[in-house]
This record gives sequence, structure tokens and C-alpha cells, in this order.
Amino acid sequence: MFGIIVSGRLVQTDFQQVGESQCLFNLEDAEKINHIVVFLTGQTPFPQEMGGAVYFSWPNESGPSWQLLGHLSNSKPSAIFKISSLKKGEGSSASPFGLQKASSLAQIGISIEPLPQLTQQIAATDTTPSSINSMVEFSQKMLENLFNYMSSFALTQSQMTPSPQESYVPLSTLQQWYTKFQRRMEQNPYFWKN
Repeated sequence: MFGIIVSGRLVQTDFQQVGESQCLFNLEDAEKINHIVVFLTGQTPFPQEMGGAVYFSWPNESGPSWQLLGHLSNSKPSAIFKISSLKKGEGSSASPFGLQKASSLAQIGISIEPLPQLTQQIAATDTTPSSINSMVEFSQKMLENLFNYMSSFALTQSQMTPSPQESYVPLSTLQQWYTKFQRRMEQNPYFWKN
């Protein structure tokens, strides 16, 4: 019924049934995983008005810590989830999959639930680290690139040849701006909209 794809690996369809409406996939080397595709194989659709909540769990000595990623349904049979920025242990210890032994493997869990309940869960928890983290990451990489580029042209005052047509900005000014911008992005990724 379900399959998952991790970039650079074979398709996995070998889930473990852990309850009447729950199943688990084990994932090795979770630290190396950036994105996971979860999909319906097309062999068996969900029952009417049902869908599957998709959860992710990092390995943890105290037991699984689950984070709701999103959901699948007959009208949305696949989804891509970015998990690289999810932190270990920041999910809920309440497991929809019963008591599972602590494992050295990360896990994807799928729980079949009524669609109205799924949409409420996703709206309430919304742990998919999509646009904000991507925007912050892009901004930081862009700023680092600009700073490195500008630094490659840096000269000391004694190395400069006076040129009345050129304006010069001290590299320390760019460093101060970069530090301030990073701090503001961490505090509020949407500060630039104000």
C-alpha cells in the first residue's frame, strides 16, 4: 500500500504493521537523509474519507520522539518531506504507534485516520520545515557568498591607489551589516516585509 524513497537509495515498500491502522518503515543512516518521498503504491487505495498521517522519528535512547510531517490521501497520493533540519528529540513522545523499543534506526510511521482529523492535526502542528527554513538557509548562503566575494577584493589602506571616481566601503561595515542581518533573520524571518 505504501512506499518511501530516500535519495540515492532503492524504493522501500517493506513496512512493518504495528497496529490495525499503523505501519512503520525503518531508515538507516538518518543523518545522511535530507528528503523523503512517501507515496501510495496504487495497489490499495485508502477507504472512503480516510487518509494517512505521516510521522518521522529520530533514534533516541529514551524511545521514539515523533514529529508529524503531513498526510497522504487518495487525492494526494504522494508527498516530499524535508527532514534534514528537524532536530532529534523535539517531537512528541506520545506515540501513535504504541510502545516501540528504542532503536538505532530512524522511522517513518503512517497512521490511517479520518481525513477531517488529519487536516486538523496538520493545521494544529504544522511541523513541516518548508518555506521558512529554506528562506533562512538561502538568505544565509547568499550573504556568506556576498561577504566572501567582497572580502576577496579587500585591501589595506596602504595598498589602495587613490582614485577619485571610486567609492570605498570598509570591510568592517559589511561585516557589521552581515551580523545584524543574520540576527534579524533568526529572530523573525519575515522582518524584511515590514
